[in-house]
Amino acid sequence: MNRSNAEIIREYGPFPDCKHVHGVTYDGQHVWFAAGDTLNAFDPRSGKTVRSIDVAAHAGTAFDGEHFFQIAEDRIQKIDPKTGRVLATIPAPGAGGDSGLAWAEGTLWVGQYRNRKIHQIDPNTGAILRTIESNRFVTGVTWVEGELWHGTWVR
Repeated sequence: MNRSNAEIIREYGPFPDCKHVHGVTYDGQHVWFAAGDTLNAFDPRSGKTVRSIDVAAHAGTAFDGEHFFQIAEDRIQKIDPKTGRVLATIPAPGAGGDSGLAWAEGTLWVGQYRNRKIHQIDPNTGAILRTIESNRFVTGVTWVEGELWHGTWVR
């Protein structure tokens, strides 16, 4: 395996009134991040915050090309990016222990930190379609070029 250090091209933040970033996604134009009580967008060229949606945003954030999906404690909210309205909610598989969210293959992928699992779920019902177990804590999930990746934290 060829290993090398990552090159940091640019860093963003700190952001006003934001103590933590709990999830991040990209809509093709802006980077969106979950910050507790808001879902915020910034322009990756300037780094300036350009929009904020008042919605519970406690963990992972995903974009399916049309809507945002946002973990809020024990549920996942489907959000209209134009209006900021929550259009629907489904139960989160970890009932509040969820740590990451990604969109791929027409489904949501939800990480569970302490349970060391990643669930593929139906975005309309929340039904678990498949579960992948990890031997590490799952802090975030993403898809890149057909591969599922997850972040971890080991103490």
